[in-house]
Amino acid sequence: MNPVSFQAVEEAALLRLGSAALQARLAVPKSAAELEATGDDRYLSSMSLRLFRAGLKHELVDRKWPAFEEVFLGFDPARVAGLSDEALEALLQDKRLIRHMGKLRAVRANAGEMLAIAEEHGSFARWLARWPVGEITGLWASLAKRMQHLGGQSAPYFLRMVGKDTFVLTDSVARGLAYWEVRDGPPRGKAEIAALQAVFNRWQEETGRPLCQLSQILALSID
Repeated sequence: MNPVSFQAVEEAALLRLGSAALQARLAVPKSAAELEATGDDRYLSSMSLRLFRAGLKHELVDRKWPAFEEVFLGFDPARVAGLSDEALEALLQDKRLIRHMGKLRAVRANAGEMLAIAEEHGSFARWLARWPVGEITGLWASLAKRMQHLGGQSAPYFLRMVGKDTFVLTDSVARGLAYWEVRDGPPRGKAEIAALQAVFNRWQEETGRPLCQLSQILALSID
C-alpha cells in the first residue's frame, strides 16, 4: 500500500464541503475514561441493537427498541445470560419485537461472553476502553470471534455506535481508498487488514485526527 499524504485528502473534502460543513459531519470518539465508565448493560444493548439492525431499516428496529429493553431486563448481562430456552421461545409470541430466534439466542450468548470478558478484565467496558486504537482491527477480529452475529462490518459499526475510535470500511471509504490509490477493493486476510491499519495509523500520526474522522474525511473527499 502506498498511502497519499492525508493533506491532499482533506483539501479535497474541504473543497467539496467547506470547513464548517465538514467539521459538522465529523464524529468525536469518547475518551477511554468515558468508555470505561459506561455500564456493560449499555454495551450489550448497543451490540444487540447492531445485530438486529443488520439487514433491516434502522428506524424500524429503533422504534421497537424500548420493548427489547423491557424483555431483556435492561440488558443486564448476568440476567440476560440466565434466560432459559423457554423464556426466549416465549419472546417469539411478542409482536412488539423482531422475532428472529437466531438473533434472540445471540443476545443471550453474547451476554454470557461479555461476563467471561468481565471476569478476565474487570468489566467488558474496561476491556474495550483499554484496547489500543492503533490495533483496532484486532478488536474487530476479537469481537467477531467471541460474539455471535458480529462478523463482517458489524464489529466496527458497533464500536462506532458506542464511541470507540475506529475507522469503518463503508462503500464510500472503499471508493476513497481506490480513488487515492491506497488499495482497490476490500482487504482480504489478516495481512491486508494489518496493512490497512498501518495506513490509518500513519495518517493519524500525520494529522492528529482520530481514526473515525480520517475515514469520514476520506469518504467525503469523493462522495
